[in-house]
Amino acid sequence: MLSKVKSFTYCGVSGYAIDIEVAIFRGMPSFETVGLPGAAVKESKERVRSAIANSLYEFPIKKITLNLAPADIKKEGPLFDLPIAIAILIASGQLRLKRDIAEYVIIGELSLDGGVKGVRGILPILISAFQCGYTHFIIPAENAQEASYVDGIEVLAIDKLKDCVDYLEGADLGLVPHKQYVPQTVSQDDNDVDFRDIKGQSAAKRAIEIAVAGGHNILMKGPPGTGKTMLARCVPTIMPPMSFAEALEVTKIHSIAGILDNTKGIVLRRPFRSPHHTTTAISLVGGGSNAKPGEVSLAHNGVLFLDELPEYNRHTIETLRQPLEDGHITISRINQSLDYAADFMLIASMNPCPCGYYGSKSHVCNCTPVAIRNYLNKLSAPLLDRIDIQVEVYSITFGELRGKADEESSATIAARVAAAREIQRKRFGDSGIYTNSRIPNAAIKKWCALDKDGEKLLEMAFDRLNLSARAVNRILKVARTIADLAGETNIKSSHLSEAINYRTLDIKG
Repeated sequence: MLSKVKSFTYCGVSGYAIDIEVAIFRGMPSFETVGLPGAAVKESKERVRSAIANSLYEFPIKKITLNLAPADIKKEGPLFDLPIAIAILIASGQLRLKRDIAEYVIIGELSLDGGVKGVRGILPILISAFQCGYTHFIIPAENAQEASYVDGIEVLAIDKLKDCVDYLEGADLGLVPHKQYVPQTVSQDDNDVDFRDIKGQSAAKRAIEIAVAGGHNILMKGPPGTGKTMLARCVPTIMPPMSFAEALEVTKIHSIAGILDNTKGIVLRRPFRSPHHTTTAISLVGGGSNAKPGEVSLAHNGVLFLDELPEYNRHTIETLRQPLEDGHITISRINQSLDYAADFMLIASMNPCPCGYYGSKSHVCNCTPVAIRNYLNKLSAPLLDRIDIQVEVYSITFGELRGKADEESSATIAARVAAAREIQRKRFGDSGIYTNSRIPNAAIKKWCALDKDGEKLLEMAFDRLNLSARAVNRILKVARTIADLAGETNIKSSHLSEAINYRTLDIKG
């Protein structure tokens, strides 16, 4: 007897349909799997055999042929276990359907006792299947929270193979209720730092406020102990909450990577990723034999913090060029090419030299000129050109450290950032642009127009600082953000001057 069950899998952040076909014949008992199965799919026959037996059904002692169509695409992962078991039970006549199996997409991994385990990538699978016209799904209970945020579908979340059989035979089981997304911000209760806890550093705080308001990349340079890392870790406390569209984008990536919190089902706050400097290029940008998103994609719509930037392998940090420029990363391999979203805000920090005290008034630098030059040369000019804001972080005095003056709280700064982001939201509308940092070059003249004084100032900076065309465009975008923070419709010379000052850091020492 022949049976067919619909399932789905994912490639990158998109899902595609897989037909699970099972034919059972008389003959020498065997179980053959065709259709380019990966190792986990080949092993599924043992999980399915045990799960069926332990669910008090009979595994057919006959010749079983399992086909995964389309046959020219390699199938990976254990998410086909449940639909394979259902197809075998239908083909063997043990499951008497009362519901139309053609309407259902079934996904899930089986344990040996017949339990159903959660799988990766449920959200992109559900969204892709819904776009293909499917509205009825049977998935693991562990993935129920994730599925509850997709509107317009009916989802049955199950713990056991037997529950799935009972439902298809007509039993009424509760469906997963739909949830409404509620944007959330990071408060001091959720974080152990707040800008009010950082003494002094007004220039660095101002630069970070501008960077967050416009989604700009920022590099902080200064000696050890000046608070660069603490400043970076305060950034989530002033970032605006994600929209539902942004949250879905982030959740898709985290679901595929297998790091999604199943108890929440969706990523509620902007990611903050801080990989160690020993991380590899593949870990940073993604890929591998079984390609997965890297740190740049896991930081999508959030922050990627690279502490002590020159300590990273030069080849590794050079891979940041494409995502910094385009907002996505393309992973090309012999058998596939994947595109992952990677629109993040880069925060980087560095010392002025290997020992950290070059140019310090209070410490003696022990580095040779050659050591300093080699240290700074780890950062290429093209990479630095993609960093919008470069700011010095100086050592503070004892009076600043122990002073009783109140510092601005994260909540106060966040309110200004939110106001600037709202201006940008109204400016860009439904264009898919969220921040000034992503203004396309073709629209710079429209949204970053200058008066005559501004044009003269920009020309002077271009000539004296030997700026590239990319640097000029980034200066204009930063100036647009500074104007937004000031509530100004037009970019003034003072806004442009401040933006230019953030490009004049002599990074080569």
